Amino acid sequence: MSFEGQKQEFLLTSIQKFTLLASFLRLLLLTDVGPCHAQAASPQRTADVLATKLVSSTATAPTAVVTDQPATPDVEPGLATPGTPEASTASDSDWHFVVSPYLWFPGVHGNIGGPNGEQVGFKASPGDLVSHFRFGLMGAVEPRYMRILLPLDVMWIRLGDDRALPNTPREGVANLKASEFILTQKIGYQLLDSEKIKIVALAGFRYWHFHKSVEFTTNSLNFSGSQDWVDPVVGGRITGIPGPKVEVTIGGDVGGWGIGSQIDYQAFGLLGYRIKPALVLQAGYRYLYFDYHRSRGFLVDAATSGVLFGASITLK
Repeated sequence: MSFEGQKQEFLLTSIQKFTLLASFLRLLLLTDVGPCHAQAASPQRTADVLATKLVSSTATAPTAVVTDQPATPDVEPGLATPGTPEASTASDSDWHFVVSPYLWFPGVHGNIGGPNGEQVGFKASPGDLVSHFRFGLMGAVEPRYMRILLPLDVMWIRLGDDRALPNTPREGVANLKASEFILTQKIGYQLLDSEKIKIVALAGFRYWHFHKSVEFTTNSLNFSGSQDWVDPVVGGRITGIPGPKVEVTIGGDVGGWGIGSQIDYQAFGLLGYRIKPALVLQAGYRYLYFDYHRSRGFLVDAATSGVLFGASITLK
């Protein structure tokens, strides 16, 4: 073979090698940037493609083999994605607030005594108290953070009456006024929170304030006085949910132990009907008793009980 022929054969061999190398590089690039499932092709199929390209004298681009894509991407175990139960579960770390205004229509009875040791019994029906009612504010608010609760209950009522004084000049009148303020602040922990039953343990204090006054229109001889004390209390409540719209709550507390009152306790029961997700109408019965003594001989014990009506409104 002449030198010219050997030169042409060398050039042809070099061009074929360059073409095969370029085809191989293009095959690798297309394989790397293609869908990940192209890498899952069987080794036998890959070997066949490479062998075909090596024996081919033309530099045609290979066609990447793409398998069917899955409907959803793979998710690592333990990771939540939007729409999955792990991601859609509501967090219970926010504050929640429940406001419960109510009206209590109680009767009251008990005994009151002075320094001389004499005691006088008293009794007033719900109708008597309503007829002398002048002003009132009753309600409760309960902030909650996770399982921690801070219920606050306030009751403030003012009573009044005017009595004519017989056999007095200028027809004198006695103006009688009495007010009662009770504030109960507690902190609680939710021991059980299930769909059918909820149990809360509570502890706190109850502040009492009583004030009374008598004013005469015929002279300046007026009388007034007040008593204030604080009782530590412990208690709890249980709420049963027999149906999606019905709630039954019972609860109470006890305290005093000589720190303020000798004894101080209450018990209540409520039946609730949920008319909206955030609104529950309630009706029930409440009993509240205290026995308070002072060192100078003054004492009063009273039981206040009656029906109540209210509503529970969830603000958040």
